[in-house]
Amino acid sequence: MRHLIREVYSEGGYVFATKAADIARSAGYENPAKLASNENPYPPSPLAIKKANAALEGCNRYPDEKMRELKDALVRRHGDYTFVTGVGMDGVIETTLRALIDPGDRVSVSVPTFSFYGLAVKAQGGESVGIGREDDFTVDPGLFIRKSEGCKVSFLCTPNNPSGTVTPPETVEEILEGIDGLLFLDNAYVDFCDTDYRYLMKKYDNLIIGMTMSKAYGLAGMRVGYAFIPEWFEEYYNRAQTPFVINSVSAAAATGALEDPAYIEGYVSSVKMWQKRFETESKFNSVPGGANFVMFDVSPYKGDEMVEMLAGKGVVVRSCTSFPGLGDNYIRVSIGKDWECERFLEVFNSL
Repeated sequence: MRHLIREVYSEGGYVFATKAADIARSAGYENPAKLASNENPYPPSPLAIKKANAALEGCNRYPDEKMRELKDALVRRHGDYTFVTGVGMDGVIETTLRALIDPGDRVSVSVPTFSFYGLAVKAQGGESVGIGREDDFTVDPGLFIRKSEGCKVSFLCTPNNPSGTVTPPETVEEILEGIDGLLFLDNAYVDFCDTDYRYLMKKYDNLIIGMTMSKAYGLAGMRVGYAFIPEWFEEYYNRAQTPFVINSVSAAAATGALEDPAYIEGYVSSVKMWQKRFETESKFNSVPGGANFVMFDVSPYKGDEMVEMLAGKGVVVRSCTSFPGLGDNYIRVSIGKDWECERFLEVFNSL
């Protein structure tokens, strides 16, 4: 019966960082340093947990399809913008493309970057157009604009995954001025840098800023994403979205986390400290960035080779070989708990 499967799903798919964890367990490490998935290693805000537990009592009912409490919390956190929600950033991306992309439409993507953009475009029957970055992983706005000609949607991740590179708002503004379609600005890691793009929403009606509760707020397991969108797009996004897409417990947890922004300040400060230590104390070259991870060039080793060596010593990191547009000599290392980061530096520098 496999002949019934759509061609787009007959091969490929998202690459999960599970191999290294398996190697670490085989080597006898039941509690390895888990630095592969860019997660917050600490539990979420107590207020998030409290609200999630309270929401369980009402889970016999469908959630509020308009997510009013969550959106009210977003307004209190960010200001008077138009918001939509989804099952993680991935869900926001999928729904955005479902609303906009017809088979054959072109979508530009700044690469190397998060592979899910291309997979989501392909699922809608669209065509991805890769736009290469400079050697230092910065974005050339002129090239971006030229390559995006005729594209309905363009994707730009900042801080970029996996390089961590932060694109200046001025560059983003130049791109917005020069393209005809929508720019989806992925800000999943923006809480770890000192750059704010929100003011651009007041100036441009072709900008979407995607955000997530999975990183700084420590709610990766709850799968809550959201986006700032132009007001004109809200009606069409809602039409394209699966009904009741976010469950009540996840929405309550996200609301609680947003109401307790001070809780994440210690984690964000720790991330910034370890960013500097990773960049200055490693014998391998790193790419300057502003996320909760650091990308390293591990030449002359291959990324997969380095991942296996580290895993054999109880440190789980991510090879970057699956990221479109990137060579095979890079790894991405998340910033975890202090002992995990110390362990990583010790093992990494011993190789």
